[in-house]
Amino acid sequence: MAFFFRNKSKPDVVKTTKELLPRIWDPTPLPKAEEELAKVLAQMKLLLQGTQETESSPEQVSQIVNSIIQEDLLLSLARSVYRLPFEARKDTQAIFSHVARFRPQNSISPDPPVLSYVVHSRPEILIELCRGYDHRESAMPCGAVLREALKRDSVAAIILYDQSGGNGAVSKIDDIDSEAKQTGEGIFWRFFSWIDRGAFEVSTDAFTTFRELLTKHKALVAQYLSLNFDLFFSRYNSILVQSSSYVTKRQSIKLLGEILLDRANYSVMTTYVDRGEHLKLCMNLLKDDRKMVQYEGFHVFKVFVANPQKSVAVQRILLNNRERLLNFLPKFLEDRTEDDQFTDEKSFLIRQIEMMPPNPVEPAEGQNITNGH
Repeated sequence: MAFFFRNKSKPDVVKTTKELLPRIWDPTPLPKAEEELAKVLAQMKLLLQGTQETESSPEQVSQIVNSIIQEDLLLSLARSVYRLPFEARKDTQAIFSHVARFRPQNSISPDPPVLSYVVHSRPEILIELCRGYDHRESAMPCGAVLREALKRDSVAAIILYDQSGGNGAVSKIDDIDSEAKQTGEGIFWRFFSWIDRGAFEVSTDAFTTFRELLTKHKALVAQYLSLNFDLFFSRYNSILVQSSSYVTKRQSIKLLGEILLDRANYSVMTTYVDRGEHLKLCMNLLKDDRKMVQYEGFHVFKVFVANPQKSVAVQRILLNNRERLLNFLPKFLEDRTEDDQFTDEKSFLIRQIEMMPPNPVEPAEGQNITNGH
């Protein structure tokens, strides 16, 4: 078998993979089919990456990359990852990562050929990689490939603005309408259920990708969240912040604080802290019986209190609870004696609440929340 592979022409490895993939979709796939496919994928990985003894040839890699594009192999592979044996899944991840980074010698294009092909011609590949979170087996390999691709805004835009709902056409990068409001049916919105209801490895990896998507593409995400504010935060607050999973809840509150305190999201933050229902949610987090949930909740709560332009609704809630807050906050997480910043911020919030006028007043224009608190 090794002799067979060594003498196989490089593009034939791609064609053979394409021909073998349907066989593992049989209702009862034969072990031999899985074994043959695994061997071909291992061979393709070696041809792309080389070995410790033999480096891969750029010309050889270029031939394989061109053949992968011509055969439309990546879409079939992305759909099939969860059906592959364990080692073949790892090899498939390596193949995706290598071809997505590969640039031919003397290339003047800003993007590698495969990435350009994906965003301009085959965005369905990105959607299928996201759907890797439907299965425990494919969550980690597909997630790793996604995060590599998500270093580019174009990839983030395709995932964020997808409206295909599983059946419709996926928009290519040049066809995206960034002014169109989301329906909540696109692939991005499935991350909420993958994070909240997926198996542990699915939830953990999906959250890592979700966080990368929302924190690494500042201008893109700021516009997206402003346009889809109500839909995004209604799901974020109800599904993630109030998740029954401790890990999901804690991570989601922490990420919420990061999103709100990012300068790029200033208009999103001001809209968020204007809402009385958001403050009530935060105040409930301060009473959670888990200290790290309380701590992360505090970092969102402080944005409401530090805001010099508090809405009337927010002022009313704080004033109605002023005495309780002034009794509660001095003892809140008082064992964090070595955290000077937390102690200072807590003291600052207590002073702000003490200094509030007895009745709500319309907020003045032109003041900003300072970065110091």
